[in-house]
Amino acid sequence: NTGLFVVERDGLVEGTALVSLCSDVMFGHQPFAVVENIVVNQAHRSRGLGSDLLAQIEAFCQGHDCSKIMLLSAVQREEAHRFFERAGFVGSSKRGFVKYRRQFRA
Repeated sequence: NTGLFVVERDGLVEGTALVSLCSDVMFGHQPFAVVENIVVNQAHRSRGLGSDLLAQIEAFCQGHDCSKIMLLSAVQREEAHRFFERAGFVGSSKRGFVKYRRQFRA
């Protein structure tokens, strides 16, 4: 239920993303996808690698009949937010919350 997507150019890894499929009992176990750690080598940004990566993720999710693709992005990463919005993600429809391990109750 988890896949690592890799963009490789000339034998070098230039981008990665981790995709996890999660069963959603609200929709008869139809999965939704959570995308984490989308990284494109800064020297190779604005060359379509991130778009190619997201297109492959979307095709993968479509092939698994996912109801949606979700991702989180750090608040200060405004350039990344613009990229995600250009790719069709909506940043104003939901609000994400994170609790890190160091904040777990002992």
